[in-house]
Amino acid sequence: MDDEGVVELTRELVRARSVHDPAVGAGEAAAAAVVEQQMRTWGWPVTVVEVAPGRPNVIAVVEGGGGPGPTLMFEGHTDVVTEGDLASWSVDPFGAELRDGRIWGRGSADMKSGVAAMLHAVRALQQAGPFPGRVVVAVLVDEEGLMLGAKHFAASWRSLVGGEIDGVIVCEPEGGEVCAVAKGAIRLRLELTGAMAHGAMPQHARNPITVAAEIVGALAAVEAGLQSRYGTHEHLGPAYVTPTVLVAGDTDQINVIPARATLCLDVRTVPEVDHQALVREVAAAARGVAEPAGVGVAVVVVDDRPPVDTARDHPVVVAVAAAHEAVTGSPATYGGVPGATDGTILARDAGLATVVYGPGGKWIAHQADEFVAVADVLLATRVYVEAARRFLNGAGR
Repeated sequence: MDDEGVVELTRELVRARSVHDPAVGAGEAAAAAVVEQQMRTWGWPVTVVEVAPGRPNVIAVVEGGGGPGPTLMFEGHTDVVTEGDLASWSVDPFGAELRDGRIWGRGSADMKSGVAAMLHAVRALQQAGPFPGRVVVAVLVDEEGLMLGAKHFAASWRSLVGGEIDGVIVCEPEGGEVCAVAKGAIRLRLELTGAMAHGAMPQHARNPITVAAEIVGALAAVEAGLQSRYGTHEHLGPAYVTPTVLVAGDTDQINVIPARATLCLDVRTVPEVDHQALVREVAAAARGVAEPAGVGVAVVVVDDRPPVDTARDHPVVVAVAAAHEAVTGSPATYGGVPGATDGTILARDAGLATVVYGPGGKWIAHQADEFVAVADVLLATRVYVEAARRFLNGAGR
């Protein structure tokens, strides 16, 4: 395995700023170009699909040359969240500084090191000699947003890869945990419509802001009910109903009670929760507050991502867990993904079995001074090689 190559590819990817910024049209093109060039250098057949302007998915299919066998997919994404306030960083967010055994910078953990590790793992597997089946390497866009890359791939994967996919390893940072489960996510927008009036005469208004505040209180009861019914999941913790956005009024007209307000919710669920029933419960709670106050409320589902619950005895999970133990000498630790990943979309829209495992701390993503330990990246690369070998040779089937 090319240890130096893994480190240098990670650093090159971090230097390629791939923050999606609609205001300036920036996207993942620079990082995707790095991935594409590396694939072509190794002679891999590459398909580049522009999902949106400047936002290309990069996909390669590596044939094993060892006869029939299953198809394993490695998946990662090229986009990163914004660096935020530069004053909060002690390093250049896109400098990819290598210091104290760590690579520093935005996306170092989430998840450019995972992308570098999976590419080099497949290359090492290929160089070791023929193997049965084949490996799909998919590096997609927009995981941090609406997951447009994963949705596009899930809608066309059979034509893109020319056949079936039997298991997917999503290379997100999970601190060495084998994560076969992931929380579901529902993004809701509540549109409240009242009546405008002068701030000096609130008796003539139907104030959507005060109603929104009462709805927040009512939703705390919805959350408590969820947690009471479903408890705390072994790997995912409890379900949450979290208000995240409240927009209303005009700071230049503080003396005006607005007619409209928007309340947004980030709902996180565990596998047992029925999403449609939960949306109905949220809507009923909101109407129960709004209608007596004469305020209308419309509930809009912005995005609905179901929980992922891959069976622990699925061959792709078995392969990763066994590979972790073989490489580290310690039994695998099972965990859960607190947020959604591209694997959520691949499971929902394409019916693919996914497991998440990758280098980097589980809680470091999106923070200032993001970093990944070089040792973790190299360890994950070795686990990927061993997991692929076991999966493609039928271990656990």
